[in-house]
Amino acid sequence: MTRQDIINEIKEKTANFDASSYNGFLAVQVTLRDLNEPFYVEIKDGKLSVEPYEYYDRQANLTISTSDFQKMINGNLNSVIAYTTGKLKIDGDIEKAKELSGLFKKP
Repeated sequence: MTRQDIINEIKEKTANFDASSYNGFLAVQVTLRDLNEPFYVEIKDGKLSVEPYEYYDRQANLTISTSDFQKMINGNLNSVIAYTTGKLKIDGDIEKAKELSGLFKKP
């Protein structure tokens, strides 16, 4: 699986997310450990963006394997468990990382 495949999957899963109801700003970079390729998720001015670039002014950086990230966004791996077991490394604002994982929860 490539970084672009993951980005496409995230875009599909968040297609119905109404970013206009999000209060605040979110800028989280995800680095896929096995691919060593970052991408970012941003919510700014009521718009959700997922882009295949490094985000230098990020609030948090998550480092995780591609397979574990897929499990996390599909609801098969809890982000707290991933963090406490060392599968997920968070640099920066842990609360923003939690907000990111909340985007993938089913209503």
